[in-house]
Amino acid sequence: MTTSEERFLAACRRQDVDTTPVWFMRQAGRCLAEYRELREKYDILTMTRTPELCAQVTMMPVEKFGVDAAVLYADIMLPLEGMGVPFQIDPGVGPIIPNPVRTAEDVARLRVIDAEEATPYLFETIRGLRHQLAGKTALIGFAGAPFTVASYMIEGRPTKDFGKAKALMYGQPGVWHELMETLAEVTTRYLKAQVEAGVQVVQLFDSWVGALGRLEYEAYVLPHTRRIFQGLNDLLVPLIHFGTGATHLLEPMARAGCDIVSVDWRLPLDQAWDRIGRDRGIQGNLDPTVLVAPWPVIEREARRVLEFAGNENGHIFNLGHGVLADTPADNLTRLVELVHEVAARPEQPEPEITFASPTRPYQRLTLVQPAGPAADPAGETQPDVQQPESEGYQRESEPIEPEPVVKQPEPEAAPTPEQWPRVRPAIVRPAPPGFGEQWGGRRTPEADDASPPKPELPKP
Repeated sequence: MTTSEERFLAACRRQDVDTTPVWFMRQAGRCLAEYRELREKYDILTMTRTPELCAQVTMMPVEKFGVDAAVLYADIMLPLEGMGVPFQIDPGVGPIIPNPVRTAEDVARLRVIDAEEATPYLFETIRGLRHQLAGKTALIGFAGAPFTVASYMIEGRPTKDFGKAKALMYGQPGVWHELMETLAEVTTRYLKAQVEAGVQVVQLFDSWVGALGRLEYEAYVLPHTRRIFQGLNDLLVPLIHFGTGATHLLEPMARAGCDIVSVDWRLPLDQAWDRIGRDRGIQGNLDPTVLVAPWPVIEREARRVLEFAGNENGHIFNLGHGVLADTPADNLTRLVELVHEVAARPEQPEPEITFASPTRPYQRLTLVQPAGPAADPAGETQPDVQQPESEGYQRESEPIEPEPVVKQPEPEAAPTPEQWPRVRPAIVRPAPPGFGEQWGGRRTPEADDASPPKPELPKP
């Protein structure tokens, strides 16, 4: 029986699966009553910095929804601790940075240290989760991409227009690239340490990259994102790249070096897959707001996503963004069951082939007749008949005796020209005039001249 871990990792590598795997961004969150109870006692950062609590929250959707992958409960701002950038999480607002990074001096003060030194609690959580998951469910690690994290660092809080971040990008490109290079280095170290601790798949979240035009993305962001993926290539783990509102950036995002592109709901999944290339996997792309609708609507939209995917290898079912807080938890459980059922592949029977081994002689393919009485086309039951074994086949219990080696006679020497038989010489006939191309020849002007004149028709 295929485990969720095997299913998910096979899909990441575009290999055969028994059904389409499912997980949800922000699956461990306020939609779960157990999570809300913990939040009444602890704030978000306390939970992420406490391995026992972090592991408990990470496991909640695995146990509740039956998803095929657990995603580490963390925040994309955690690497900033090691960089010397204090921050806090306001539940009603998001990340808040009291001292934004907006000048060359601010960028120069940023630190780059080992990830284990910056966030040791996170890697302790990962090691404990791998032991707890016990090979049954895959574990996803993640980080924020340089543009999205830089936006928070420059703006100081969430924003809709990214005015200050873009002003630095356009007005001081040298400072911008230095900041992005620093973030790329920190992010690469952070993700490498996650993989070394035990995560099996990595997702890079560029949640706000859709605020950029394509030319700006390719000039100011893509080189730094590509550097991260290149730094992770030698780890041989699947790499997922996610952005929202980024349908105009799908092609360059795919070129950044990821294995899978995670797409939002703004473009049908089959069209998005064509644009990123079928040589990559795709993740998505149900609209999260659908999950607060009645179940018939959820089922209809989920089936449509699966129809666009066409049961092709390499599709991971997910939402176009994170689970909304007011999503009924039961809807997520039913959705996982629906996807597994609808996208199930037909079972392929394995042929009964016996292979040779050092401890037993070679065996031929065994033909096994079905047990029990046979039925004729008319539906009448026939008595059991012992079918004879086909010539050249034996039962597994009967080893094949090696055949004796028969020495073949030496081949006769080829005759010399003097010994060749005398035969009547072939008669060579010239090709007819106008020998055509349809016979493999080539029509020449001489042939045209030699063609007989067309007979004149009698005049009426």
